Amino acid sequence: MTMPEIGKEISFASLTANIAVVEKLIDEICEAKDVKEDHYGNILISLTEAVNNAIVHGNKLDAQKHVRVAYEIDGKLIRFFIEDEGPGFDYDNLPDPTSPENREKPNGRGVFLMRNLADNCEFHDDGKLVQLEFEAL
Repeated sequence: MTMPEIGKEISFASLTANIAVVEKLIDEICEAKDVKEDHYGNILISLTEAVNNAIVHGNKLDAQKHVRVAYEIDGKLIRFFIEDEGPGFDYDNLPDPTSPENREKPNGRGVFLMRNLADNCEFHDDGKLVQLEFEAL
């Protein structure tokens, strides 16, 4: 699967400061579509984790590489797509961040949070494309 051409898309350089661009997009969508308050936090955390992973792990903070974020609304569902230009990763074999040996490690929680906060979390194109869905409308 490749990034769908849905017309509602932003693209930005792989700089952690650009996470604020995504936060603004989430705020605009949630306000315009009257997203239920209890879903806002799940969307915000999941999407910012996905974008941070794309910037830091996918594109290795290379400002010449871009992250694309697209979204679509389908009934009560908001579907987000986050794509980076990195090599991908093995999303099925990540250490469990809740295991005692991993609790003190500074990273490894992003995918866990996305999988637990989104109603649906899928990885495509060797992990370079993340699809997050929220039943929030």
